[in-house]
Amino acid sequence: MSKIVKRSVSIAGHRTSISLERPFWEGLKELACSRKVSVNELIRQIDAGREEEENLSSALRVFVFKEIVPARACAAPEEDGEPG
Repeated sequence: MSKIVKRSVSIAGHRTSISLERPFWEGLKELACSRKVSVNELIRQIDAGREEEENLSSALRVFVFKEIVPARACAAPEEDGEPG
């Protein structure tokens, strides 16, 4: 099991703490590097695009998962049972 790492970031001029497992922080760093932005800027972009009721830490995990997990040969079924 991966240890939770808590980091402070600045979003829209406000400091906030985010708790994520180490692999997710590493994924954010890789994705930010590939986009030539800072991790803080990538988090700001993800924050701006998330649903209002969505927890920021959860939004970051989902973003990293969707971006890093390689495409699968068979799409997993959506919640309605149909392939994605």
